[in-house]
Amino acid sequence: MKTTDIKIGSVYALKVGRNTTPVRIMKAAEKGGWEAIGLATNKPLTIKTASRLIAPKTPTSPPGAKSAAKSSKSTSQAKQANTAHRAPTSAKAKHASALDSAVRLLAETKEPMTCRQLIEAMAAKGYWQSAGGKTPANTLHAAIAKEIRTKGEASRFRKVGRGQFALHRA
Repeated sequence: MKTTDIKIGSVYALKVGRNTTPVRIMKAAEKGGWEAIGLATNKPLTIKTASRLIAPKTPTSPPGAKSAAKSSKSTSQAKQANTAHRAPTSAKAKHASALDSAVRLLAETKEPMTCRQLIEAMAAKGYWQSAGGKTPANTLHAAIAKEIRTKGEASRFRKVGRGQFALHRA
């Protein structure tokens, strides 16, 4: 929009990032630009360039007034937006976590192992593969230690030596 097209008292849509918000231009600012009031928030703001404004809008309600009820169209759009990023709820097989795979491996071997040994064996047997992290053994160690600390006797693991873990009930 051009600077000459802006009229004091008119309502425009102000671009704020990817969004727009309605504003009413109140007066020209002393240092250039315009002083405006946000119709949604009723707060004063300064607009420095005309490029942030989109064509004049007609206000749907007086400034500061709140609508009593949302239209059914906007409500359905909001529901669509809330569900747009959800994962599909199909019956896909979930991959086992590193902890679940460690339990499976320790149950098979029936002997204590270090986290590095667990990671290598889980990858070799195809139970679990690192997503590309630099220190999967450290991550597994932290997860096992947290489970032992938080669950106590109900934990699936027990620490048997420095850096070595076994199944709690083996």
